[in-house]
Amino acid sequence: MQIPGHIDPVTTGTVPLRGGNRIDLVGLTREGIRAALEEAGLDAKAAKLRAKQIWHWIYHRGVTEFDAMTDIAKTMRPWLTERFIVGRPTVVTAQVSNDGTRKWLLAAADGQEYEMVFIPDADRGTLCVSSQVGCTLNCRFCHTGTMRLVRNLGAGEIVGQVLLARDALGEWPKGTMAGGAEDEEDDAGHYTADGRMLTNIVMMGMGEPLYNFDEVKSALKIVMDGDGLALSKRRITLSTSGVVPMMARAGEEIGVNLAVSLHAVSKEIRDEIVPLNRKYGIEELLAACAAYPGANNARRITFEYVMLKGKNDSDADARELVRLLKQYRLPAKVNLIPFNPWPGAPYECSPPERVRAFSNLIFEAGISAPIRTPRGRDIMAACGQLKSAATKPTRAELDRIAEEKQAALG
Repeated sequence: MQIPGHIDPVTTGTVPLRGGNRIDLVGLTREGIRAALEEAGLDAKAAKLRAKQIWHWIYHRGVTEFDAMTDIAKTMRPWLTERFIVGRPTVVTAQVSNDGTRKWLLAAADGQEYEMVFIPDADRGTLCVSSQVGCTLNCRFCHTGTMRLVRNLGAGEIVGQVLLARDALGEWPKGTMAGGAEDEEDDAGHYTADGRMLTNIVMMGMGEPLYNFDEVKSALKIVMDGDGLALSKRRITLSTSGVVPMMARAGEEIGVNLAVSLHAVSKEIRDEIVPLNRKYGIEELLAACAAYPGANNARRITFEYVMLKGKNDSDADARELVRLLKQYRLPAKVNLIPFNPWPGAPYECSPPERVRAFSNLIFEAGISAPIRTPRGRDIMAACGQLKSAATKPTRAELDRIAEEKQAALG
């Protein structure tokens, strides 16, 4: 099994197209769509115009059929249908938690499965997006970490999760663009903007986003495009377990908010909980956080800290966390996450009173430390619980996977 270096060498892979020989346009840039149209036979001027129109329909209107693209001539639509598709992941299962959290098990065109989660709140709706099928890392508290890495998700598969969520939530704009159709068949319609339930995206699903940097970057550029999905970079958070060499590039080239899976303040405990620490230690990680482009008091770095009973939850751990954050002068918020159990998990959640005491010590030092309310536990949709149902290794296989990953990290 290949293990990533600075950039994951595991390729996205050649995934069979859902439309046979047709090209899936989801995940392509405007230039990519234009090039595909031109290669299919359109002249340069027509390809540029059609690419702009198709981009709008895919990313602003959520349309999946060319026949619904009413500002494209009727005679042109069959030509497009013969050559291209506007794809979506296949939904294998869809679950809704008692608290309203929704989880989808999705299948790619090659049958590989991955999960995404939507978490509704009173003032926001957050989509937790996966970047890989499986994971190269072996974070001991995380169910996904028990899986082997199968492959990276492509930009289209990452963006496709956002499109599918908006489909499921029914929040694409309604109506038609008055006067927009070449054949004037819809000139009596009306057009209304969308009221979004999906307001935020977190790259916190299956996989390590920075080990699939290029595809994640391409996908998020599409998501942030003002003429399409138009989510602000301030509403997107990328979480990493600490792939230090890629963090500066993420800040410079993507520019979204950063979250870091810290989870411990000593080398011994973090080596156990987050084995990547053996390659990129706490001090190196925090120095990279201090240098993260755009980080300031208005855009604080979130440090995720899972609360594990008797492992990382003492008063001394809280004080050391405060000391480290102040030593590196980090604009920080600490997100305390009660451990979410899963079958075979080696840890227990810290008692509620211990979590509150830990939080209070950090707050008293002037650093925000809210306690995350577990969401979707009843459908295994909470933080650290995601895992493809298609992979069910034995205990011996889990131990062997862990040994392989740890050996590769040195």
